[in-house]
Amino acid sequence: VQLQASGGGLVQAGDSLRLSCAASARPFSQSAMGWFRQAPGKEREFVAAFSWTVRKSYYSDSVKGRFTISSGDAKGTVYLQMNGLLPEDTALYYCAAGVVGLDTDLKNTLITDSWGQGTLVTVSS
Repeated sequence: VQLQASGGGLVQAGDSLRLSCAASARPFSQSAMGWFRQAPGKEREFVAAFSWTVRKSYYSDSVKGRFTISSGDAKGTVYLQMNGLLPEDTALYYCAAGVVGLDTDLKNTLITDSWGQGTLVTVSS
């Protein structure tokens, strides 16, 4: 499935940004969509996911309380509202589609093999 992400940019610490991701395939067959991010010199990490199966959102500890993921009107579209941005949020953000599962630390993540192109978020201090 092709995923189109948008909404990145350069902001100051404390500002907000909204990322969007839409899947090209209709009807959308995956049960969840979400976001990962990769900062320079670091591994890609899970950020947030939304499951249409259980209508529930999942977040990493680092963004919980600041970021909100939501579904669009149609299945296959998600938004990531990022508030209170910090310099450590600077990364390339990737949209992904798949199913919510657990990682090796038994924390929620998105199991996926469908990736969109990254959108760059830069937060200056």
